[in-house]
Amino acid sequence: MSNLVIKIADFPEEFPAIAAIRKSVFQEEQGVDPALEFDGKDETSQHLIAYLDDKAVGTTRIRYLDDKTAKIERLAVLSTVRGQGIGKKIMEKALQVIASKNIREVVIHAQTSVKVLYQKLDFVEEGEIFQEAGITHVIMRKILI
Repeated sequence: MSNLVIKIADFPEEFPAIAAIRKSVFQEEQGVDPALEFDGKDETSQHLIAYLDDKAVGTTRIRYLDDKTAKIERLAVLSTVRGQGIGKKIMEKALQVIASKNIREVVIHAQTSVKVLYQKLDFVEEGEIFQEAGITHVIMRKILI
């Protein structure tokens, strides 16, 4: 995957590509309501976008909850390129970006079906499983040192 580039997205220029990825993954594959997916928080978030062979294939967003905590949300990789480690690489880049801002703690609402990805990145489960957008999730947290 030498042709994989993950970068901080130019917002709003690259947002149409981000929105298309999220629409494909969350709305079309998982049946998430567009009003839940596009919640009005994109404008105040930092977005990452992944390009494979110059094609936008993955994304996530980072919301800074306060000066100590960030939340990584909306991790999405197109089904046609899954299984190549792109999601993990996007998460690693997001963690680097967050750490560079001296943020100490990262929280996620992980879909239970992919929580093993986050466990590999040293996120720890916290609390009970809950429903979000009709999908089972669990809160996971990681302390950055």
